[in-house]
Order: sequence, then structure tokens, then C-alpha cells
Amino acid sequence: MTRDSTAAFAAFYRTEHERLLRFFRRRVGRDEAPDLVQETFARLLRSGAFERMENPQAYLTRSARNLLIDRARRDKQSQGVVFPFDEGCDAHVCPEQTWRIEEADMRRAYGRALRTMSRRTRRVFMMHRMRRMTYTEIAKHLGIGDKRVQHHMNLALVRLRRALTAWSVAG
Repeated sequence: MTRDSTAAFAAFYRTEHERLLRFFRRRVGRDEAPDLVQETFARLLRSGAFERMENPQAYLTRSARNLLIDRARRDKQSQGVVFPFDEGCDAHVCPEQTWRIEEADMRRAYGRALRTMSRRTRRVFMMHRMRRMTYTEIAKHLGIGDKRVQHHMNLALVRLRRALTAWSVAG
């Protein structure tokens, strides 16, 4: 810039500064307006076309509007959507489909464990758990002692516990 153009820009700055400051104050408030005025004049100066302009006031006004538009776009992009989290209302709920799949997997592991038991152990276990028979009733029905019923129930429970533990670790 030449000395004459620098003086012309300084005079233009003094005459347009207040108008531009009022323009920004109405739109963004007192705190941010001075920074936006400076940015608008800096854009005009960086363009290097001040000396060739016929109507620098119109260019300055258009540049100020564009600055506000750019700022609004940037603010809109940087804003994230925030949803309040209410522990009581928005508690995590495991989907039913997941529960059904896990239940089916567990039933398969349970069935495999039952199939690996001896016939007598499986029968004792089923009589106790499914028919709700007591150990004494099972002993009489099968013709064995109460201690043998306990032994078969312990075997069954150990086998099931191992199978379900392996399933829960694998799943």
C-alpha cells in the first residue's frame, strides 16, 4: 500500500468504524462486536482491492454480513446435540432379543450337560427337579438308598455347574 492509500484507508476506517460497530452490536451484542469489526476491516485490507473499489461501504457491509453467516455456520456445526440423562427414566434396558438368544444358548449348554450324564444320574436329577420328588421317594422308586440318590444328585449338580460356568465364560 502506498502512503496515500494508507491515509485513505485510515480515513475510511474512522468514518465507517462506528456504523459497523452498531451493525454488529445489534446482531451479536456488545462483547463480540469490536472483534468482528476488526475482522471485517482486516478482510477488506487483505483483499488488496480497497484502492480500486467504487463503493467500499457496500463491500464492507457485504463482508460484515458474510462474516456473520460464516460464524453462524461454524457455531451450528460445532454444536452437539445433548440429551439429558435421567437415571430413573433412561436406565439401560437389555434388548429382549439378546435375552432370548442367551436363554437359548444356555438351554443348549444345559441339555448337553444332561446328555453327558449317566442314565441313572440323569434320571435321579429329573425326578427330583422335574417331578419334585424327595430323595426318599426317589430311593424307593428306584430301589436304591438315600445316600446313592445324594451321590447322583451331587454328580448331576457338579456337571451342570461346570457346563454353565464354561458357557458363561465363553459367552
